[in-house]
Amino acid sequence: MAGEETFIVILRSGVSSFGVIVDQVFESEEIVVKPVTPVLREISIFSGNTILGDGSVIMILDPNGIAEAMGESMQSEAAAIDEDARRAQELAAAERSAILVFKAGNEESRAVPFALVARLEEIDVETIEENDGVPVVQYRGRLMPLIEVSDGFERAVEGRQQVVVFADGEQSMGLMVDEIVDIVEDRLDIELASARTGVLGTAVIGSKAIDVIDTAYYLEKAFGDWFSAHGNPTTVGGDRPSNKVLLVDDSPFFRNLLTPLLSVAGYEVTAVEGGEAALSLRDAGRDFDVIVSDIEMPGMNGFELANEIRTNGPWTDTPLVALSSFSTRADLEKGRNVGFRDYIVKLDREALLDSLSHTLAIVRGAA
Repeated sequence: MAGEETFIVILRSGVSSFGVIVDQVFESEEIVVKPVTPVLREISIFSGNTILGDGSVIMILDPNGIAEAMGESMQSEAAAIDEDARRAQELAAAERSAILVFKAGNEESRAVPFALVARLEEIDVETIEENDGVPVVQYRGRLMPLIEVSDGFERAVEGRQQVVVFADGEQSMGLMVDEIVDIVEDRLDIELASARTGVLGTAVIGSKAIDVIDTAYYLEKAFGDWFSAHGNPTTVGGDRPSNKVLLVDDSPFFRNLLTPLLSVAGYEVTAVEGGEAALSLRDAGRDFDVIVSDIEMPGMNGFELANEIRTNGPWTDTPLVALSSFSTRADLEKGRNVGFRDYIVKLDREALLDSLSHTLAIVRGAA
């Protein structure tokens, strides 16, 4: 009927996208996928089932099976896309990311990269306690601090409080919000830097100018030692150099945390999950002005990556900056021996930005 809302879930199968009309969207949940019972195994639109917390059993849809059930129209559409068009489509998709848009404290929308978000929760306000003046809640066996977006924010006094949960390892922090507006897929290009506390800057998201929050500020507000760094976080700004940065870190959390930070400082950032992925870019002919690498990574660690870069291939002269949670004298010495120009503690953001600026200035002066 006219005026009624219609919910559409966008699914992807291969290079094709299509929408499934649904009656209602409830919430996101972490689930354990169980195989389909043999009697339903021939129905291709289901990939499995799961049991919810209330004991109910639900089926899990298979996008590929749904696409197959839609007939040959989608198959012929996919076949019509030539290799060049497919590569262009993949490149465009790689530049876009999921962004959570929410409201908190006023009617203005705010945004955060959705990849940083662990869960979206609604917490019963009766379970919220106070610890040294900070609201906390028992969450998954540990106390989780609940942080306000601004001093003027008023949390719910009855019913349930909406919370955006950020987590890394065993640490969790809940950011209290008034409303989850949407999850938008768009380019996160921060065009205007901000000097306001807790805000990285403003980006055009879904054709609207929206402030992107400085997640690191709230994480350190909850846990001063979240990043094992010292000093207060600072908001970056100033000139926007056009330099290409390769960020190597096995943690998706830190990749998605650092990417907007470096982007708002004007760097063009490519982020990969480890040393092997970084070397594949080298072998593909990609070039960068500076490489920022974590040290503690599974497989090829940062020291091994630096040694490989310094001894083989076209990146032998590319400056390297190390990121680590440890900064003993032995760590620093080992880093310099394998070719790192600087060694930064995670996440001393001011030191990282100063190091990049200083490192690139030295490289330009030597050129």
